[in-house]
Amino acid sequence: MRRRFFLATGACPWALGSLALLGARAAQAQPGYTVSLEQLQEAVAQRFPLRYPMAGLVDVDVQTPRLSLLPESNRLGAAFPLSAAGPALRRSHSGTLEVEFALRYEASDRSLRAHQLRLVRLDFPSLRPEVVVLLNGYGPGLAEQSLREVMLHRLRPQDLGPLDGMGLQPGAITVTPRGLSIAFVNKPVP
Repeated sequence: MRRRFFLATGACPWALGSLALLGARAAQAQPGYTVSLEQLQEAVAQRFPLRYPMAGLVDVDVQTPRLSLLPESNRLGAAFPLSAAGPALRRSHSGTLEVEFALRYEASDRSLRAHQLRLVRLDFPSLRPEVVVLLNGYGPGLAEQSLREVMLHRLRPQDLGPLDGMGLQPGAITVTPRGLSIAFVNKPVP
């Protein structure tokens, strides 16, 4: 009797350890999908250049942003080259708009989209300070219009087909030093 008890209690830690190890391996084997910074840059380049008139006084031209990965905050950064010209300015001025944003998955078109934009900096070094103050008032709106819900990547049906058949769908999007990592999770049970 004691021997059975000892075997049963002695095997429990081993069994629990084995289950934990199997669970960890299953989590590591969870299907995923990776998107490189180059793929993201190509997708966002298709939307630019853009032009925004501001109160009939200044037109701001927004060029293709340079994207950067910010894994420490699980966000992306974008630095837009800008030029401002119009009746309120004597000549064209160059500047930079920098923003950070998070990503979300849109199931209706299988896309990764920018959201939760945050203005980091709007800079026009050659403009007078009062004009920069005026433009800074438009900065958040300019950032929002330039990147609001921009599609950064679209998963192809062949990317999702086998996973869909296994009852999986895209889940968490993680920004890594090498690009985006999209985990797949179980679909909710209807």
